[in-house]
Amino acid sequence: SYEKQVAGSVPSDAAQWYGAVARYSQSTQKQDAAGFANRVYATIRSGAGVTTKDGQRVRLDAAPAVSPATAQVDRLHLKAAAATDTECPPAVPCTFVPGSPAGLQVSNRPANGIKIDTIVIHDLEGTYDSGVAALANPSNSVSTNYVMRSSDGAVTQMVATKDIAFHAGNYSSNLHSVGIEHEGYAAQGATWYTEAQYESTAYLVQYLAHRFGIPLDSQHILGHDDVAGPSLAGVRSQHWDPGPSWDWDHFMRLLGTPVSGLRGTVPVGSVVTIDPAFDTNLQTVQVCPIDDPTGATPACTDRKQASNFVFLRTAPDASAPLFGDQAIHGTTAGTNKISDWGSTAQTGQQFVVADQQGDWTAIWFSGAKVWFYNPGGQNTKQAYGVKIISGAGSTPVAVYGSSYPDASEYPAGLGASTQAPISGYSLPSGQAYVATQPPQATVDYFKSSGTVVTGAKTQYTIQYNHRVALVYSGDVTATPVTKHWEDGGAKR
Repeated sequence: SYEKQVAGSVPSDAAQWYGAVARYSQSTQKQDAAGFANRVYATIRSGAGVTTKDGQRVRLDAAPAVSPATAQVDRLHLKAAAATDTECPPAVPCTFVPGSPAGLQVSNRPANGIKIDTIVIHDLEGTYDSGVAALANPSNSVSTNYVMRSSDGAVTQMVATKDIAFHAGNYSSNLHSVGIEHEGYAAQGATWYTEAQYESTAYLVQYLAHRFGIPLDSQHILGHDDVAGPSLAGVRSQHWDPGPSWDWDHFMRLLGTPVSGLRGTVPVGSVVTIDPAFDTNLQTVQVCPIDDPTGATPACTDRKQASNFVFLRTAPDASAPLFGDQAIHGTTAGTNKISDWGSTAQTGQQFVVADQQGDWTAIWFSGAKVWFYNPGGQNTKQAYGVKIISGAGSTPVAVYGSSYPDASEYPAGLGASTQAPISGYSLPSGQAYVATQPPQATVDYFKSSGTVVTGAKTQYTIQYNHRVALVYSGDVTATPVTKHWEDGGAKR
């Protein structure tokens, strides 16, 4: 019916369906509809293939000669987007709406020495229009750089990348990151995270990574649920979006950097990357009304769903208690609540193998040895080209959630930010963790004068539990993992 409205017929030439494809996006702006159609035709020209959830293989042969009739979009009589100075790749329909001034700091990154090295994926816990409106409210103390629409992948930029958006719940993280919010709700993520949204976000992330030299890997492209908390209370209150329904495997493939490595059982002391097969990794989570503001969950219910994580237990047994993170549970067991990130390890995260018993693998995690079901290494891949971090002495190493200079390093007249270890967290002697980034100097910033304070000490970011954390380089030793592991005498 859309094609008949645009062309008056249903032609066999795929190039003549451009207007109908643009109309199918349901976009009300010409730029957004054309952006959606352009991505569809890019797929038609390049071809595509996928295995469905029921095991069927679907293939679209490449048709590089298809040249769409792009002028057809004019027949839809859509309104044009206002001219803006957005920072978006050409393939992404992009408009600019200024975010709340109270939710950002004007800066000049990276020209002023503040490195942008991380991109953080969020969800709004709301709809696109309501999210943009709320983030534009002058009284809002939070903001984000970009917001992605579910239906067609359109994007609204709200904060320039040179400026600091308050999006991650941790000022140290905000200093060095760009935030991307997605229309949707974490507890109902699979119904909101569309292919159009994944593809548009992938284009945007590739563009930003190229501009700022950010590696396209799971250590630099994070979920909000992976971001460090600045204190024990900050860890406890940190958001858990985009949640277990964000398909990290698929998203990293769209970025062109899928999780690499061979599957199989690995020796103690080796490094593994968590990588369950999303569609067949069915985990049972409890969803309660507090986690689902859509109102679709009137009472707490258990739900089995495709997931991006494995559960972590206190012993190699399916009946053993789930591990309870100190910040959330103190000394009690964890839960299978969808918001309880403390008892899960997620796709792309890397850990040091602490033990192996039958079908169970143990890793060092949050100062403890925890176990997950991993028959034949089906939920992990071996990893090298990383650094293993362990204590330099026999005493536990303090773990931090922020990266500020020492108080004595601040110029006179500038108040020093508080730099204190996270209570209850430590890196015990004999345990080892994986560095997610090279050591970086401590940094702070003052908007009033534009002053950047850089400390003399450096810190490693490590995958401490489900979230990253920081340790001072002088407190630890870093051992590179560069060799392939061996199994039965045969190198892999």
